[in-house]
Amino acid sequence: MAVQFHRLMLRTLLKALTLLMLTGLASVAAAADQAAPATPVKKVSVIVIPVRDEITEPVHYILRRGLKEGVDVVVLDMDTPGGSAGTALEIMEALGKFSGKTITFVNSEAMSAGAFIAAATEEIWFAPNGVIGAAAAVTSQGQDIPETMRLKLNSFLRAKIRAASEGKGYRGEVVSAMIDKDYELKIGDKVLKGKGELLSLTATEAAKTYGEPPQALLAAGIAKNIDELLTKKYGAGNYEMRRFEVTWSEELARYLNMIKPILLGLGLLAIYIEFKTPGFGVFGVSGILLLVIVFLSSYAAGLSGHEPLLFFTFGVILLALELVFFHTAGLLGVLGALLMLGSLVWGMADIWPNQPISVTWSGDVLVAPLKTLFLGLVVAGGLVALLARFLPHGWIWQRLAVSGAVAGDGTATAVVEDQESLVGREGVAATSLFPSGQVEVDGRRYEARLEVGFLEAGAPVRIVARSGFNLIVEAKKP
Repeated sequence: MAVQFHRLMLRTLLKALTLLMLTGLASVAAAADQAAPATPVKKVSVIVIPVRDEITEPVHYILRRGLKEGVDVVVLDMDTPGGSAGTALEIMEALGKFSGKTITFVNSEAMSAGAFIAAATEEIWFAPNGVIGAAAAVTSQGQDIPETMRLKLNSFLRAKIRAASEGKGYRGEVVSAMIDKDYELKIGDKVLKGKGELLSLTATEAAKTYGEPPQALLAAGIAKNIDELLTKKYGAGNYEMRRFEVTWSEELARYLNMIKPILLGLGLLAIYIEFKTPGFGVFGVSGILLLVIVFLSSYAAGLSGHEPLLFFTFGVILLALELVFFHTAGLLGVLGALLMLGSLVWGMADIWPNQPISVTWSGDVLVAPLKTLFLGLVVAGGLVALLARFLPHGWIWQRLAVSGAVAGDGTATAVVEDQESLVGREGVAATSLFPSGQVEVDGRRYEARLEVGFLEAGAPVRIVARSGFNLIVEAKKP
């Protein structure tokens, strides 16, 4: 009996000690939790992009650049009477490629093309005096378009809006009523817009709820400004906001992109001439400047970053090393030329972050830059042909002809005549010919080109003709 009593007391004591230890550990853990600093909450990154005045290409450019910044939220600060429907559709397509959240803040008005763009964003917020609507398509002069074309265009626009508005309440129906005056907007038994007029909504009307369960007609909310909008969504101090603004660079890029093939062709021609003349001068500077303008106009249009320009510069360096110093049988030259042409295509491609490789380098992405590059090469080739055909005695031609002389005096004309007199003479390859390079005749160097094959430096050659900027040579037969 005494043994059982002692055992019972021992068990009770052990339970009490265990409970006491668990309670102490819990208190220590709670104190540690209170003492440990709270994990900081990552702030939402926000870019605000203005969609102001008439919607034109510069708005598209700055929007595309902002969407590629890798932020969490893009807010369109909208106050526009409308603009180009084509540009609006391009902006809608760009919004669809953005992986973050898109919000439109109707900061006064979003009319016509502005309503299309707003419909493509995830949420539409309004300033207290905001108005949206009247989105019928018109001509560039603001006139009504012919009836048949209007019906086709309205059908297309309504299909685009339905696709962009899927799963967003009444939005597709509301915007359809803004596009088509013959569309009746009816929710339940209530007709909100009859046939014969275009729908426009105030902020209050857009925020009014309908149906079961109640849903706002169009508005996600009303806020005095963008700061209040973001505070309502994410809380005070829980977001970091930056603003983009349309500047002169976007306006200039609008015009430069229209003549990009010409700029590209002139740049390639100038660099070609520079490599065919001694030293480094106005042609080299002009060519590099023109191609830099091509890259910068692509950047301003939101197509690419600065990386393609770095690769282009590396390609120029390799090509210069090949022509001036190493003469590696064309290896460095070919690699440099490929880098230059590849970087030009890259710089003009509309590449989006986080896209799969299969999409990034798909045919659709590369069609436009390859077309521009092809046109640029055509321009450069055509100008080279014109120089060779019509300017055989002009300043540029004479400068090219004198490029190879390394000894003696004389005018450029004399050097041209001297080159013509070389036909039939023999010399040696001063550099590797693959197929172009330099040959030496009587201690003087001249630009030369093989018609077929290649030769190492020091090989004996015979001059057979003069064509364009070069002497045409062949390997001397033993």
